[in-house]
Amino acid sequence: MADLFSVTAPLYVKRDDGREHVMAERFKHPDGVLFFDLFWHMHTPANKAIHLLTGEIKGEGPWRIGDAVINVLGCQHTNPDMATAYSEWQTYLENGAPDYPEITAIENLARARGAVI
Repeated sequence: MADLFSVTAPLYVKRDDGREHVMAERFKHPDGVLFFDLFWHMHTPANKAIHLLTGEIKGEGPWRIGDAVINVLGCQHTNPDMATAYSEWQTYLENGAPDYPEITAIENLARARGAVI
């Protein structure tokens, strides 16, 4: 069984209403999964790029949570635009990401939204 929180491959979320996200950060939450979009820290306000998926986590990959399905990004080349966005994210991180918050600040932000770390 693949655990959603131990998978190291990039993951994306697709909701029933068609919205899609690539997860930059993800955390366990008592109500489901809390995740941050790519470049979440550049959104104004950043809260618009932090999401809570509510419901029981089901599956082994893909996973289902409420109205959302979480899958490995680029699985069978189904998400070229999202894969490009993730590649840009990786380049940003590899170049030092000078304005990206430290992990402790990210975890504190997640905890403030109820995440269990």
